[in-house]
Amino acid sequence: MSKAIYIATSDQNSGKSIITLGLMSILIGKTAKVGYFRPIIEDFVDGESDNHIETVLSYFNLDIKFEDAYAITKSKLIKKKNKGKIGDVLDLIIEKYKKLEQRFDFVLVEGTSFTGEGTSIELDLNVLIAKNLGIPTIIIGSGVGKTLEELVDSLYLIYDSFKVKDVEVLSVIANKVQFENIELVTQGLQKSLPSNVLINTIPLISSLNNPTMQEIVNQLGAKVLFGSAYLNNEIGHFSVGAMQLHNYLVHLNDNALVITPGDRSDIILGALQANESVNYPTISGIILTGNIIPEDSILKLIEGLSAIVPIIAVDGGTYSITNKIGSIRSEIYANNTHKIETSISTFEKYVAIDDLSERLITFVPEGMTPKMFQYNMVQRAKQHRKHIVLPEGNDDRIIMATSRLLDMDVVDISIIGDKKQIESKVAELGITFDFSKVNIINPKESELYEDYANTYYELRKAKNVSITMARDLMEDVSYFGTMMVYKGHADGMVSGAAHTTQHTILPALQFIKTKPNSSVVSSVFFMCLEDRVSVFGDCAINPNPTAEQLAEIAISSAESSSAFGIEPKIAMLSYSSGASGKGDEVDKVRAATEIVKQKRPDLKIEGPIQYDAAVDKVVGKSKMPDSEVAGQASVLIFPDLNTGNNTYKAVQRETGALAIGPMLQGLNKPVNDLSRGCTVDDIINTVVITAIQAQGL
Repeated sequence: MSKAIYIATSDQNSGKSIITLGLMSILIGKTAKVGYFRPIIEDFVDGESDNHIETVLSYFNLDIKFEDAYAITKSKLIKKKNKGKIGDVLDLIIEKYKKLEQRFDFVLVEGTSFTGEGTSIELDLNVLIAKNLGIPTIIIGSGVGKTLEELVDSLYLIYDSFKVKDVEVLSVIANKVQFENIELVTQGLQKSLPSNVLINTIPLISSLNNPTMQEIVNQLGAKVLFGSAYLNNEIGHFSVGAMQLHNYLVHLNDNALVITPGDRSDIILGALQANESVNYPTISGIILTGNIIPEDSILKLIEGLSAIVPIIAVDGGTYSITNKIGSIRSEIYANNTHKIETSISTFEKYVAIDDLSERLITFVPEGMTPKMFQYNMVQRAKQHRKHIVLPEGNDDRIIMATSRLLDMDVVDISIIGDKKQIESKVAELGITFDFSKVNIINPKESELYEDYANTYYELRKAKNVSITMARDLMEDVSYFGTMMVYKGHADGMVSGAAHTTQHTILPALQFIKTKPNSSVVSSVFFMCLEDRVSVFGDCAINPNPTAEQLAEIAISSAESSSAFGIEPKIAMLSYSSGASGKGDEVDKVRAATEIVKQKRPDLKIEGPIQYDAAVDKVVGKSKMPDSEVAGQASVLIFPDLNTGNNTYKAVQRETGALAIGPMLQGLNKPVNDLSRGCTVDDIINTVVITAIQAQGL
């Protein structure tokens, strides 16, 4: 079953509370543990909390603390956006959502409400959040004040906004529609939207839109004089009692709110008497304006009546108070069980619950966003903590990356270098660095130096290596670091910030060696594009692989893809797609594809295929309409190093993609190479993937 559903709206006052409460009620009946999360909420007063969150948590008795049920307030979001730090917001949202996902069988995620500052960015932001959480969406739109065409167009617009970013829309719900237009609206949406989208229409339920006396009190800061037990009374109509009583009584309607100056005892008492009379409508409450409290004799008379309605006193004149009441939008409070139960019953009556439940059960998310990929990497590295050695300890970038990795508390770290030089660089860089948590090793001074030299001598003496040569090589940071991994004193190594690829990999090839089922060491980059993560291989090691080597690279890359949570759909790239192309290079790719199919018939693979046909759905469908890989490839295998290296760099520079790697494949133990132009973030990401490799993936 899908772990979550995202509720999104097209505009404010869409009535998505009905969907939230109704769906929560259904889920609790079908799932053992249901969680609730709102990524972004409106600002609230210190010491208080968001009413909507408290209502859901309280009514359904959810074991979630208020601060865990949301990620960020609207004002803090705006500040982050203005500083260009939306990425930080997404990181926070993912982190808090994931904590709930781990605790609950299903999480209902509710999007923003399009109120207050920042409404112009809310649609795009909701799409971005749903995309990064990897969950399907239900869309709600209000029919109030819209023609049929306007309602259908607005709902299609928001549907298309989600679909264009590959967010699956399970259902579209038109809410607050006049009863007589339900069928018309349903048919209009069915014509406009794809047949696989569930269409439901909910009528306008007046009692859910009517504010309660409690809301009037809250909004106006009123003082309750009488009837505090009846503040959940709903207000169907309101009118000003400014005329003579006999004339005013004619204007009373059911669930009326009487607005009158506090010195109009005739209106007050007359309205109360009318409330008790079977000949007049029921009154919801009375508002006394001008901050005028009736005389004691009138108050005593009111106290003696058998039927009491809420009577409240407010500052402000009758005219201004009446205008304020007209602008109050109804909300649902935890103690207003009538509205909650009405919402749930309305949802159950007008939404095809069984169909929706079936869609939730069968939904399978596709792809993974860069933010989710990076979050998952860090969390997986933390699950089984590993020890990584960084041989280039005198490089500023290594020192800064180590500082941040210590803050992240994701791995144990050894640095090879001179401690005094590192201490001096830390002071120059002005960064925090907990030396008590880092093992700093100078090879020549290490107690392991002689043992490592002897071990290397025994492993390589058949290659005419003398003990003197072994000692000299063990002073080299790459050899010493690789020997730490070989001897089990570290779980993996990351190097290359200040050394060549050959300098990093040669020691590993000499004595860590390749896995029993591997004949070639290759590499992959995890290319974090705007809305997906693709695996590129081999872009760093093999200049011109044979068909057999290319096949092995493809299989290794597919296994790496799966290990990091990306479903492998392999595209064997060439300058030609399908059977039309001719030439040695195309034939090599074609032969490699056949070898993969023979060795691993379980893998989805297409080749030869051009890059655009591999990644673009329109082009892929046009060139290879029957392919299950074309247009949706996640693993892209390049025919040679020249093509692969240039392509990954071109994609990285032109699209702003984050390239994590290269991650080496085929070695018995993880050793990974950095580019000499790497950034601090590159180092951190490579350390994390090395730690995950060390877990045996």
